[in-house]
Amino acid sequence: MLTVILSTLRTRWVTLIGTFVALALGVALIATMGLGLASTLDAPQQKPARFATAPVVVRGPDELRVPSPIGDRTQPLAQPREVAPEIATALAAKMTTIADRSFPVRVATVDNDGLVGHPWSIAAFGGYRLTAGREPRKPGEVVLAGDPSLVGTTLPVRTSAGLSNRLVSGVVAPARFEEAMFFTDEEAAKLSPRIDNLVVQAAPDAVRRLVGPSADMQVLTGDDRHRADPEPNRDRDALIAMNALLGTAGGVTTFVSVFVVASTFAFAVAQRRREIGLMRTAGATPRQVRSMMLMEAAAVSVLASTAGCVLGSYGAPWLASLLVDEQLAPPWFTIGTHSWPYHVAFWAGLLMALAGVTVATVRAGRIRPVEALREASVDSRAMTLGRWIVGAGLLTTGLGMLFWRMLSDPADALHRKTYTTQPMLLITAVALLAPILVQPFTRLLAWLPAQLPGATGMLVRENAAAGVRRTAAIAAPVLVTVALAGSLLGATATISEAKVAEIRDQTRADLIVQAGDAAAGFDSRTVTQVRQVPGATVTASAATAVYTLEEGTALIRSDAHAVDPRELAVARKLPVRSGDLADLDDSSIVVNDEWAQHTVGERVDVWLGDGTKVSLRIAAVIAAGTGNNAVFVTPRNAPGVAPDRLDVTWAVDADTIAGAAAVRAALQPTGAEVQSRAEWIQSEYPSTSRQTRIGYLLVLGIALIYTGIALGNTMVMVTSDRVRDLAVLRLVGATNQQILVLVGVEALTVVAVGAVLGTIVTAFNVLGIWGSLAALSVWSTVVLPWQTLAATLGVCAVIAVAASVLPAIGALRTRPVELTNAHG
Repeated sequence: MLTVILSTLRTRWVTLIGTFVALALGVALIATMGLGLASTLDAPQQKPARFATAPVVVRGPDELRVPSPIGDRTQPLAQPREVAPEIATALAAKMTTIADRSFPVRVATVDNDGLVGHPWSIAAFGGYRLTAGREPRKPGEVVLAGDPSLVGTTLPVRTSAGLSNRLVSGVVAPARFEEAMFFTDEEAAKLSPRIDNLVVQAAPDAVRRLVGPSADMQVLTGDDRHRADPEPNRDRDALIAMNALLGTAGGVTTFVSVFVVASTFAFAVAQRRREIGLMRTAGATPRQVRSMMLMEAAAVSVLASTAGCVLGSYGAPWLASLLVDEQLAPPWFTIGTHSWPYHVAFWAGLLMALAGVTVATVRAGRIRPVEALREASVDSRAMTLGRWIVGAGLLTTGLGMLFWRMLSDPADALHRKTYTTQPMLLITAVALLAPILVQPFTRLLAWLPAQLPGATGMLVRENAAAGVRRTAAIAAPVLVTVALAGSLLGATATISEAKVAEIRDQTRADLIVQAGDAAAGFDSRTVTQVRQVPGATVTASAATAVYTLEEGTALIRSDAHAVDPRELAVARKLPVRSGDLADLDDSSIVVNDEWAQHTVGERVDVWLGDGTKVSLRIAAVIAAGTGNNAVFVTPRNAPGVAPDRLDVTWAVDADTIAGAAAVRAALQPTGAEVQSRAEWIQSEYPSTSRQTRIGYLLVLGIALIYTGIALGNTMVMVTSDRVRDLAVLRLVGATNQQILVLVGVEALTVVAVGAVLGTIVTAFNVLGIWGSLAALSVWSTVVLPWQTLAATLGVCAVIAVAASVLPAIGALRTRPVELTNAHG
């Protein structure tokens, strides 16, 4: 038996290389994603940055903590509280303290959203050191991060006190955690009286005794000081996002790997049906045939899985470097020393290979010798009962889940995790049913070429239709490629289009003004000036949040807008399910239908953005839509929050040109941009961020590259196995050029079949998204990424033609009689 195995491996080296490459790459992908995922689970705690050298930091409450039956539930507060003045005074009386204040600033001549001001005395605790100039010593002087040549220059700086020229007295090196501008301590206190943090130079225990347990203040030491940083959960959130990204990418790549590897090994067995028939004729039992095939697969899979793990050990560091460079991971992120991803990848590769071979060999072993010899040329029964059951079951399950989500939980279909994994069921189902689908599609697509003069078109149609398994094996990678690209990108584009349609339908205002990231909102004087513009009705809203404890265990944060209910209906057309927006008052709230409690008139306990608990009556319920529909409260239930958006609606007889000029003049000191309705909708159009594009590269790009390689690999195996058929064509008079044209056209036809099947899967998945949007009362057009699909199909066509024609060229160099004898 061992001699037979070695002989078959030596003589069928093309098949051996093909299965080895497919498995090694699949295992490498699984190992790479597994190592990346494992490294996100044991990351170190984020270190303090702004207060890295501060002994003790006292900070006001910045998270909401609510007791529940299973322990305290926490959420970051939308409006963290300041250090209580009485606490600051008591500490300053007995200890050395330095007050930290953070407030938005903007250089009027530069686009610098996110620039934040601080008192100079706090700079040293964050590692800031002067690289040129000196510290600010009097009002009007500032220090900022930048080029040393800025020292001595004057910049127009906008703060809460308005626009004024500031002298750059010094420059510090840039910091990774923020973009800062430093003022004198006295001027910072005038611009922002609120104390955000208090550095105390004393023993922590002494500070805690003085602060006391009832003051609700945080006393931070050691690594806990990172909670006073601008983004205290930056690393944690990045790791959570990366964990989800790598988990999704790992799931997709594992699916593709299992699919391609199992198909490749099963097809490799199907190619050997003539050989199996001869062995059965010579007296081999079905058990001996299965044992031989399994031993061959085990030998190849052990070597390929080992090679894949080695490739994964090199691919994982490259992946980590990519994630860091694209700012998807913290700068310190590296691949740790983990062994379990290698075990998972290795044994997964071994099981994939053995599973693919087992299914094929069980069927092959049951066929009588004469039938095996006949089926080596023509596939008379391409579908087994098991394949029918599994394929039909997965198809029913996939379609059932699409309709179930549309009817019961349409919002879930819009989640990235759902529309990334949902297509896998339909892709697998259609791939399993491919043998019964490829024949009619092949005859349909090849109908026109078959009508042309000559035998080429007829041969293309009959060869592809007769070799059902071969056609299905080649079409499968194309199906996966097209369906993945179309489903993922089509779902994203359709949802983005729906978001724009939702924004367009709900916006009534003629002008929209949003405070920039660096602005603290609009003060009452500015809002009053805009309201005084003739013919203008102004709706001022402030972004905040409310919190609810659902089912007694989950503390849920909901984005909210604080707005005067008398103005709400003027600027916005909200999709009201029940109730009346006019009933909104200081004792009520407008919620969306995703809330667990959303019956008009029902009272619900909520915590406001500053942590205050109130009981509010539900005045109205609006549709959740695509997830952007927030809840609404009155300004009284958003204490300390300034309006950050102004919607201006003109009266019918208003002079809109003069009015728009007056609005711009009133807002000019704030630096906020005044946009028309069309401009604002365009600016709000959901765009794909750089990080999201890299995410798609991982989830989609790697999978597509792998399926492209698998397609080329399968084509090489197919063409190399058909050298005898090509020799017969040459013996009956076909020229080399005719044979190459035949091989190339056959490859294009099969690629077209895979593309059609992939497009059908894409259509069902995207229509499922569209149906879910319709169930959420969001009507939008279906968007399919035709350019991407065309490019993907073009790449598949090039790979398929090259991988089929090149081996054929090599086969044509040998005399047909020799090939016929060698394969006879």
